[in-house]
Amino acid sequence: MATMSDIVQKLWGFCHTLRHDGIDYGDYIEQITYLLFLKMADERALTLPKGCGWQTLREKSGTELTDSYVDLLRTLGKETGLIGDIYAGAQSRFSNPVNLKRLITLIDETEWTALGVNVKAEAYEGLLEKAASEGKKGAGQYFTPRQLIRSIVRVMKPDPRGKRDFTICDPACGAVEFLVAAYEWLMKQTKDGALDRDTAKRVKKDVYFGQELVARPRRFALMNLVLHGLEPHIKLGDSIYEVPDSRRFDVVLTNPPFGTKGANQAPDRDDFTVSTSNKQLNFVQHILTILRPGGRAAVVLPDNCLFADQAGEVFKIVTEDCDLHTVLRLPRGTFTPYSQGVKANVVFFTKGTPTKTVWIYDARTNVPGITKKDRPLTEEHFNGFEQCFGVDPLGRARRRAADSPDDRWREFKIAEVRERQFKLDGFKWLKEDSLEDTDDLPDPDELASEAIGELQGAVEELNKIIALLDNRGKA
Repeated sequence: MATMSDIVQKLWGFCHTLRHDGIDYGDYIEQITYLLFLKMADERALTLPKGCGWQTLREKSGTELTDSYVDLLRTLGKETGLIGDIYAGAQSRFSNPVNLKRLITLIDETEWTALGVNVKAEAYEGLLEKAASEGKKGAGQYFTPRQLIRSIVRVMKPDPRGKRDFTICDPACGAVEFLVAAYEWLMKQTKDGALDRDTAKRVKKDVYFGQELVARPRRFALMNLVLHGLEPHIKLGDSIYEVPDSRRFDVVLTNPPFGTKGANQAPDRDDFTVSTSNKQLNFVQHILTILRPGGRAAVVLPDNCLFADQAGEVFKIVTEDCDLHTVLRLPRGTFTPYSQGVKANVVFFTKGTPTKTVWIYDARTNVPGITKKDRPLTEEHFNGFEQCFGVDPLGRARRRAADSPDDRWREFKIAEVRERQFKLDGFKWLKEDSLEDTDDLPDPDELASEAIGELQGAVEELNKIIALLDNRGKA
């Protein structure tokens, strides 16, 4: 049977040829998404509109093939349901019919439905990961490192078996790595899906939800979950600027997009107590809305979200409405090679009970920076954190600072958090033994991006002061 690496290498090798035809990495994987779904639909004898089947493409060549492919995508994009979702707005990127024919032949060589779910899904994810690693302009915006995602899922334990209406959501889902990891965790807990019939049906259709702003990653997300045997609910839309519907979730796992791009004004939402154009802080407020009482969340946030002035306002609300029980300070370079310069954290909270104590795990200080080749991120980077977090996904396990022999795990009472104006970045107790080697410093544009985020927060505060002065002058 074909292995993941065999399939990835075969398909990826052809990508380099297509680059000369003007098809970039993201376009290539998007076209694979279209064709792969058609191939599997043919293997499963699914009914598609006339002239839109795999056999139609396989039998054509030359300009007849490229013309037929364009018509096929247009027709499928008008369909309802999952097919229409995958092909909505789909366009062919092939100008050379020889290249399209070659890709069809490559996909046709594999019987995809005969592969194990993990093999075909991991092959697809492997292609996405390769696209991301090819450069900063690849598919990096769709990714959180799998090692980190799996660690978060292990401590959050998103188990739908004990609650009939249990749901999981990622409101900034990208290629749905969090949802995939949550499903794979469940499969491992149940020994590859040993579920009763009703639960299996519910898991397939009614547990995993997401939202994505951009059509392409949403398309990747749909295909990724389909390859895992799920019928996904992935909404296309803006989680921040659009008021959510009435659905609420038991678990939210997410890594909101970093940076300030597109954050030009504060959303006009009645459920947002703090008015800010900071995207990440708005995602935190959005999560407070979409969590059910008793629901729990794990959110990846950059450092500047923990020390900006309005961060204090937002996290004051979080500590009043939720038990913000844990913060994980991530190693430098965690997002290498996608966003090497970003310093980030994971914040864990449960809705419904005010915070009494915040535990912080420092996985950064005196930890060599992550690099792509010499010091890659591994799951061992999070072993100590998982042990300290404990077995309770709500963060209520018995905890002791002594559980971390190298003093990376500390408890801070809510009074201490209040004294620091709810700015969680201020709790640092380990001393860096030596300055980071200059070879590990991020590129200047990454440093500039981080600085812009901090400056934007400062500008917001200055504008508020100017407005206050102006109002006083008019009084």
